[in-house]
Amino acid sequence: MSAKTIFIIAFTAIITVFLMSNTDAVNFDFLFFEKPISKLLVVGICTLIGFILGFWAGRPRVTVSTYDKNGLQDYSEDRNKNAPKKELDDEDRDYIS
Repeated sequence: MSAKTIFIIAFTAIITVFLMSNTDAVNFDFLFFEKPISKLLVVGICTLIGFILGFWAGRPRVTVSTYDKNGLQDYSEDRNKNAPKKELDDEDRDYIS
């Protein structure tokens, strides 16, 4: 097993033990909504939302670069997709080869 797999299993076990030890009810107040809810549910939902937001914020932006016979063409979210292709000079071509 890889270190990543072991870490995921251990982290999941720790989160599960933590959630199961916090099962008593708490008053959940949100705007005009008030209801006694299990700590297990509140902490679990907050953890799930945190993981989703962390994944969403941490993922890289999509950038696709291709090399064809006319030169280097870069497509990214921040650039105009109709921009002319950039030509490589001889020094760059030697470096790539």
